[in-house]
Amino acid sequence: MSETSVKQQSTAAFYGQAVASFGVAMGATALGIFNLQTDAWVRAFLGIAVLYLVTSAFTLAKVIRDRQEAGQIVSRVDQARLEKLLAEHDPFEKL
Repeated sequence: MSETSVKQQSTAAFYGQAVASFGVAMGATALGIFNLQTDAWVRAFLGIAVLYLVTSAFTLAKVIRDRQEAGQIVSRVDQARLEKLLAEHDPFEKL
C-alpha cells in the first residue's frame, strides 16, 4: 500500500495576506460604523450585525472544510481497499 502525504495547499504569504485583509476589512467597517452620524443604538445594531455576519462566515467556512476533509478520508479508505484487493489478487489462481 502506498503512503500519500497530505500537502498544505496554501503558503504562509497567502495566509498572512488573508489575515491582514480580514483585519483591514473589520477595522474599516468598525471605523465606518463608529463615525456614522446617527444614534448610538443604530451604530450598536450595525456592529452586532457585522459580528453576526463574521461568525456566520467562519462557521460556513468550517462546515465546508469539514465536509471536504470527510470526502477525502472516504476516498482514501476506498483507495486503500482497492490497493489491498489488487495486491492480494493472483491472476494465475484457478477459479
